[in-house]
Amino acid sequence: MGLDEPITYLKGVGPELAKKYAKLGIRTIRDLIDTIPRRYDDYSQHTMVKDLEPGAVTLKASIISVKGHYVRRGMHITEAIADDGTGEVRLVWFNQSYRAQSLKREQEYFISGTFGRQRQRFVISNPNMELVSDFPVSTARIIPVYRETKGLNSKQIRTALSQVIPQMRQFPETLPGWIIKDYKLPGYAESLENLHFPADADSLATARKRLGFEEVFQMILASLLIKAEIKSEQAPVVPFDEELAKRFVNHLPFSLTDGQRASVWQIYQDMERGEPMNRLVEGDVGSGKTLVAAMAALMVLRQGHQVAFMAPTELLARQHAEGLYKALEPIGFESYVGLLVGGLKPEQKRRAQAGIAAGDIRLVVGTHALIQEAVDMRNLELIVIDEQHRFGVNQRKTLMAKAGHMPHVLSLTATPIPRSLALTLYGELDVSILDEKPAGRQPIITRICSPNSREALNTDIRQELDAGRQMFVVCPLISDSATLDLNSAEKIYEQFNTQDFKQYRVGLLHGKMKADEKNTIMQRFVAHEIDILVSTTVIEVGVDVPNASIMLIEGAERFGLAQAHQLRGRVGRGGYQGYCYLMMSDSKAPSQRLRALEQSSDGFKLAELDLELRGPGAIYGQAQHGALDLRIAQLSDGKLLAAARQAAERFISQGEDLVQYTVLNQHIARLQAVINLN
Repeated sequence: MGLDEPITYLKGVGPELAKKYAKLGIRTIRDLIDTIPRRYDDYSQHTMVKDLEPGAVTLKASIISVKGHYVRRGMHITEAIADDGTGEVRLVWFNQSYRAQSLKREQEYFISGTFGRQRQRFVISNPNMELVSDFPVSTARIIPVYRETKGLNSKQIRTALSQVIPQMRQFPETLPGWIIKDYKLPGYAESLENLHFPADADSLATARKRLGFEEVFQMILASLLIKAEIKSEQAPVVPFDEELAKRFVNHLPFSLTDGQRASVWQIYQDMERGEPMNRLVEGDVGSGKTLVAAMAALMVLRQGHQVAFMAPTELLARQHAEGLYKALEPIGFESYVGLLVGGLKPEQKRRAQAGIAAGDIRLVVGTHALIQEAVDMRNLELIVIDEQHRFGVNQRKTLMAKAGHMPHVLSLTATPIPRSLALTLYGELDVSILDEKPAGRQPIITRICSPNSREALNTDIRQELDAGRQMFVVCPLISDSATLDLNSAEKIYEQFNTQDFKQYRVGLLHGKMKADEKNTIMQRFVAHEIDILVSTTVIEVGVDVPNASIMLIEGAERFGLAQAHQLRGRVGRGGYQGYCYLMMSDSKAPSQRLRALEQSSDGFKLAELDLELRGPGAIYGQAQHGALDLRIAQLSDGKLLAAARQAAERFISQGEDLVQYTVLNQHIARLQAVINLN
């Protein structure tokens, strides 16, 4: 049986069942073996009937009687008596009429299930049964539980896996021998078998450690190889002009933070080396990342070369262009700033493109379309990317073809990234951290609210609105859902417009609107033609409305920690006190996430907690569609991360030839394709 044989090759898997397997992404034997259990139930400890206590149990006993019958509404009940020599226990199955015929009297079975009281008597409900003479897959061991779909349960998946144990044992080793030896790891094939059919708890832990190590090792190695490829290219040397930097800083109405100074100096050193800079500046909302980018651009502009500043939305691009113009005006560099976005009129766009081609516009601000359209930036030396944590090697090469050289790249993010994540997720990037807020910025007051307190909350909100402030309202859904009892943006918009806040100007914004319609709504909110903006998370990134002081998050328990913290950062950006209200969808006790948000405004601490709460799963977010998510490794396991990183660095420093490790090479190529944003 080959690993690439269809799943129908297995006994008991016909075309109809194969369709259900396909829903879980399982089409071949290889896919089946590659399926990771969601959790495990421990039925490995045998109990005597005389010692039974409520909970998960496993018996080794014989069936002495069995019968089946129907009760009201057509429900079928099968009842049996099991005896292990120390006593008897009743077994009950619901709607499993085949049980009565399949159970063999006077033969020993492993019986695993939950022992408890049911209708005034103790029974084991719906237990799994396997003959002691067979290889147990659902009893008498640590049992893996898999993702299921209608018509396909974990027991069926385990039974299918038991047929391919010989194929698991034939899997080739995927790591170099010296890594297996030096890091005391079991073999790949052995680990696969123990992942699905662990002999005991220690075997399972060792298997997960091995497979988790490999996951992280591959991810780090893919990133470090990209970093090495970038470093091997040449980039223009951008000299540091100390006098110009001091002149710029002296005209600022505030002092730089220590984090800003350190980050700017790291950037200046990067750009003087003659190899492409690939740096990420991460800092909490309001920590001054755009100013750091402006100081990076300063040195390039001084040389007469060009900078592309890319923002995720047209609105944010306009805001950045305005901010950069004001920052550069005191030193006479404001005329170099130009805007190129889709919303420009044809004549404005033509003039902007002509100015860029002529080199008159040196700091071009726009969306990602800057590098996709026919924009002539032959003097491009620096790309600044806001809220786009990766800028692929292939995209750099596209620009290199235009400019004739590899540009420097500086990425900015307001999403604090835990150190453990940065070492794995962004191994190809050098990271600078801004962990201070500008002087005078007030912490946002955050409060958890239940639906019962809405009237009192509305009173507080009206006081702020009457004082001339504005409010964001963010909802988890656009429209009402038949399955989720949550306030949608459309429902809240209607309620606020006709009842709660009908005396104010209320606007609606969501992702299904056309781009120009969204842009118009946001522009009206910025201009204070709207008092309350009801929205989905489309306002999450970068929007700057200094007059907005209130953020109301509906169904707050539905949002992740990092996301809710980002939303909170949309307010309190002017000179006014900011408020964030976390409105729960019911009156239950608040979750640990909400309590953390209420008590802390430290984005880095919240990011660490968010990672801890989410486990190994969706660490890359929607942008990567889960292609790089960890399935086994825990990013909270510092020792594992350190060992995997050390192994990856040794692999490169020893000059290992990746091509000779066929499977590893394939995995690295797949990871790099996503990291490179191909």
